[in-house]
Amino acid sequence: MSILLYTLGYEGLSFEVFLARLKTVGVETVIDVRANPLSRKRGFSKHSLAAGLEGAGLAYKHTPAMGCPKNVRDQYKRDQDWAVYTQGYLAYLASQPASLSELITIAESSSSCLICFEADFTRCHRMYVARAAARYAAFQVRHLTAETEIAEEVDRSAA
Repeated sequence: MSILLYTLGYEGLSFEVFLARLKTVGVETVIDVRANPLSRKRGFSKHSLAAGLEGAGLAYKHTPAMGCPKNVRDQYKRDQDWAVYTQGYLAYLASQPASLSELITIAESSSSCLICFEADFTRCHRMYVARAAARYAAFQVRHLTAETEIAEEVDRSAA
């Protein structure tokens, strides 16, 4: 049996809508894959996010090694080249097997959702983290938006 692994970006969502979306699909653990879990958006910096989630009965885990490294982010800010960003992030992600393994262990033991800022999962590194996890575990990846759930078929032969 496959385990669902969700992803969700909080861009454009209030904390209340974000929380309701997670609860609607039965998420028990939020895995924050931001390198720097800071936000100008109320309720989404690490400590306030953790407190808000835990107050609602959800667990919070920050996995900073799954975040995009500063040099890759800075390059993308300069050139806006998604292909270069993807190449840089995937090379970095390949160098983080222990952190990916930790994330997989969490997601296998609890209904989990990877979170980051960007609403569009196709332009966010969390998509690559979810795919990498699904290649090594029996996850079915589901990308959440404010109102929809998008299933992604992951090519497991690339493991």
